[in-house]
Amino acid sequence: MSDWLIGLEGTSAGHDLALALALLAALLHAIFGALQKGRHDPWLSRGSIDLCYGLIAAPFALFVVPWPEPHMWPIFAGAWAIHLVYKILQGMTYVRGAYTVVYPVVRGTGPLFAVIGAYFVFGEFFNAIQLTGIAVLLSGIFGLAAYNLRHVTVDRDTLKMALVLAVMTGMFVALYTTYDAYGIRATADPFTFLMWFFFLDGLFSIAPYGIVRWARMADRPDLGPLLQRGLLGAGVAFFSFGSIMMATRLDNVGEAAVLRETSTVFAALIGWLLLGERTGPRRVALMALIAVGAVIVEMGG
Repeated sequence: MSDWLIGLEGTSAGHDLALALALLAALLHAIFGALQKGRHDPWLSRGSIDLCYGLIAAPFALFVVPWPEPHMWPIFAGAWAIHLVYKILQGMTYVRGAYTVVYPVVRGTGPLFAVIGAYFVFGEFFNAIQLTGIAVLLSGIFGLAAYNLRHVTVDRDTLKMALVLAVMTGMFVALYTTYDAYGIRATADPFTFLMWFFFLDGLFSIAPYGIVRWARMADRPDLGPLLQRGLLGAGVAFFSFGSIMMATRLDNVGEAAVLRETSTVFAALIGWLLLGERTGPRRVALMALIAVGAVIVEMGG
């Protein structure tokens, strides 16, 4: 399968597959965010998810995929550090702000910096039509965040700090998207990067903190539902992160990063349908604006 995927790089079929993978990543990333923001403490949810996908990835990393080349170890160290800071910022954001307010800010800030990073690191550029599409998409994302900010009634006392943290989180989204795209292109087999990333990131970042946090709680949540959420989140993470990383290897990093941010549409629907957060015609119109922007980006390419 690795040879087949590598053979698609730079082809029209690879472009089409990258588009599908980026949109799949958008849907799954919104589900992943909702799982972390759900009824459990976000740190416990994230720790459970990381632990599960680290344990699942371990046998594949150690016994199935080719071992990383020597030059990959510093790259893995950088990826581990970037994702650790990202997850800390994300957890702090979710603790302080409503999901449908902070999530669009995170996702809106991310592609803006990812496009800039793709230009400097990979030499990618967008034409005038695609830049217009990015502007439309970002106006919808930030418009949705502004509308939610005006009407949200929960976490008002901590919302300003949550928004600051959301912007910082978005910057790290752009950083890890660009850096991981570099990492997955630096190894001969893309699955080597994916399995070793999940193995190292899953077992040696937030998971140990989540275990200690749970052990010190006076009123500990039941492990059964928490681990169920972890297993579900692990499955989503494999396909979400794997999809966007494969998309960045097959095609332009910046375009994949922009298309993934249609996750804001899915996040708003999840917030409305599953988390009980209110919606309305204005929010629907803003979500449509995000989708239109993504279509313009794709058609202009």
